[in-house]
Amino acid sequence: LGEAKNLPTYPGPNKMRDCYCTVNLDQEEVFRTKIVEKSLCPFYGEDFYCEIPRTFRHLSFYIFDRDVFRRDSIIGKVAIQKEDLQKYHNRDTWFQLQHVDADSEVQGKVHLELRLSEVITDTGVVCHKLATRVLECQGLPIVNGQCDPYATVTLAGPSRQVLHTKVKKKTNNPHFDEVFYFEVTRPSSYNKKSHFDIEDVDEVDKMEIRVDLWNASNLKFGDEFLGELRLPLKFLRQSSSYEAWYFLQPRDNGNKSLKPDDLGSLRLNVVYTEDHVFSSDYYSPLRDVLLKSADVEPVSASAAHILGEVCREKQEAAIPLVRLFLHYGRIVPFISAIANAEVKRTQDPNTIFRGNSLTSKCIDETMKLAGMHYLQVTLKPIIDEICQVHKPCEIDPVKLKDGENLENNRENLRQYVDRIFTVITKSGVSCPTVMCDIFFSLRESAAKRFQGDLDVRYTAVSSFIFLRFFAPAILSPNLFQLTPHHPDPQTSRTLTLISKTIQTLGSLSKSKSANFKESYMATFYDYFNEQKYADAVKNFLDLISSSGRRDHKSIEQPILLKEGFMIKRAQGRKRFGMKNFKKRWFRLTNHEFTYQKSKGDHPLCSIPIENILAVERLEEESFKMKNMFQVIQPERRVLYIQANNCVEAKDWIDILTKVSQCNKKRLTVYHPSAYLNGHWLCCKATADNTPGCTPCTGGLPANIQLDIDGDRETERIYSLFNLYMPKLEKMQEACGSKSVYDGPEEEEYSTFIIDDPKETYKTLRLIIEGVGTLEQEHAQYKRDKFKKTKYGSQEHPIGDKSFQTYIRQQSEISAHSI
Repeated sequence: LGEAKNLPTYPGPNKMRDCYCTVNLDQEEVFRTKIVEKSLCPFYGEDFYCEIPRTFRHLSFYIFDRDVFRRDSIIGKVAIQKEDLQKYHNRDTWFQLQHVDADSEVQGKVHLELRLSEVITDTGVVCHKLATRVLECQGLPIVNGQCDPYATVTLAGPSRQVLHTKVKKKTNNPHFDEVFYFEVTRPSSYNKKSHFDIEDVDEVDKMEIRVDLWNASNLKFGDEFLGELRLPLKFLRQSSSYEAWYFLQPRDNGNKSLKPDDLGSLRLNVVYTEDHVFSSDYYSPLRDVLLKSADVEPVSASAAHILGEVCREKQEAAIPLVRLFLHYGRIVPFISAIANAEVKRTQDPNTIFRGNSLTSKCIDETMKLAGMHYLQVTLKPIIDEICQVHKPCEIDPVKLKDGENLENNRENLRQYVDRIFTVITKSGVSCPTVMCDIFFSLRESAAKRFQGDLDVRYTAVSSFIFLRFFAPAILSPNLFQLTPHHPDPQTSRTLTLISKTIQTLGSLSKSKSANFKESYMATFYDYFNEQKYADAVKNFLDLISSSGRRDHKSIEQPILLKEGFMIKRAQGRKRFGMKNFKKRWFRLTNHEFTYQKSKGDHPLCSIPIENILAVERLEEESFKMKNMFQVIQPERRVLYIQANNCVEAKDWIDILTKVSQCNKKRLTVYHPSAYLNGHWLCCKATADNTPGCTPCTGGLPANIQLDIDGDRETERIYSLFNLYMPKLEKMQEACGSKSVYDGPEEEEYSTFIIDDPKETYKTLRLIIEGVGTLEQEHAQYKRDKFKKTKYGSQEHPIGDKSFQTYIRQQSEISAHSI
């Protein structure tokens, strides 16, 4: 989420607005930025990443203006259809904000059955009747925290007939199953030859059946529109009965002609990936070639190194490679091998690991994954304090505000730098083992390559731990999950000054003051020009990169895994009512799952991790509430919890499942609904200790390395190889050219690192074979899916644009193959 510009002015004398932006799946909010005050061009600069746990039609972004006294007002929105996301993939794009009104805010689908039949009346005349059966709806929007839907069914023709269903309370997936009868043609004399007289046919063709969904509101403003469906009756001439699912559509308000450009615009960069992941055995050949990368001699001939060579950005290759190697416990040998090769190619010890090579990107990614908790325990407390206290720390005389004192500011900044420097250099024992093993290998390679330079063993490690880990985390704490949002400008400036100083302290370069372009930074740095700082850095680097390092974490302190507000239902009470639901602050560590009234309070309830026997979703019918899950404990005690949205519910279920995976008494079956009014709603069993009626979801294997799906990462790597297939073929040509001609290289081949053409060619052949096999599997899967899929089914309702696009592509492919 970049920034908005040219928002409409506020009608008051001030004209400025306090705006924030939300990210929504259809209309369900899954993320919210900070509020930027007093601006019509707010800059957010916030990143949001999530796994999408359900189907959706639009990814939407709403800009709200905060109002202290009333409900926040919507300024406008950007809605991108799912099938258009690929168009904007990974590109900064300005989108015009669109108007938001109830008629355009539509989501959900409806299941209908229509039957047109002839009826012979008692008097012997024939008339045509239409039976419309409204079965159910799914995924209707929740309006102001509630959804009490009903449907109206209208036959629009010469005479208008309107009927409606009962209101279904507190559900956005209502089951109506009501049938409505309409008289379509007037009684006429019976005619055996055809269903309709000619004028009847014309009359029927002009008619349409309309189904409107409404939310029954108690407010004086009337019921809220949720979506509509219009079907011309002429399609019933082919078949007199028809049953299908339909996407609800917005109401067509042709009279609203608003200029599209009067609401401003929003700059976004959306990266959307969708992978179809097969079962593990499909990936064996490609995965085996990748996992052998660390053992291939030379490493430049390995599959992982080749992926780095063909990808446009090294980062693209590094993310799935690191996750795959971490999952299979091969990350240290792999990074050691590519780092060693890079050190051998480095001529000057001062430039060691300074480029954006595959090595540096892979180490960055490993530190981000493995070092996240390390950052939390080291930096989070002091970063939180800096963000809350707002001490003035500006030391540039030109930027000083009125009333600020330069010396005081310098002292404030010096104290912060000193404290952060101390917590970092004292944190060696907490550094994750995998990072220490990598640093040990970097140190050894560098010392061996540049034996005359005694400092290189330190700079090789500090170029990662300080320059690429601590300094960026201080500069942009939101990108490392240390703060929920991008800091305000003053805090951001303080963090920039701290980050610069820490980076220079960690770099151990000879002339420190020369590192700064700004004279005020050089002056400030004089505070730290003492030997004790250099010694502290060296001791810290020695500790985190020594092979005989002892793990001092045997007395394990609790690691905070996740926390936040959710709503829980009181445990063990017989009486059911809304008062049993309370908002609580939940905390999960690797020792226990607790909740308290608010953050920092004493826990009201604590569940040891070993007492979590299962964590499963709870069906919505139990309490007529969405995004609920259950934490099942011994003696059938169950804690029912409602998360704020579908993304958060999935995150909590995943992490609770993962942390309790090794519990010896984990359940194999559970009840997907609650025990209410003397019976289980799912299986109707009356005893509350009846064993579950549904198998527990598999969850994740007990020995999981972080939270990584190895097959999914291999599928991502396959997609990259497939995308860059022309480069792989070009690389094959380069190998052939190198082994035949020993003369000067052709220009187009010089971009590849090929140390051993024969070995590299062998690996390339294996990669291309593996990718080809997987490509055939994907094509076969799509063909089978195409044959089985029915348009108008629950999975692909009529009006599903992504499916229409898919049909078009498949028919083109099949026509081509014929």
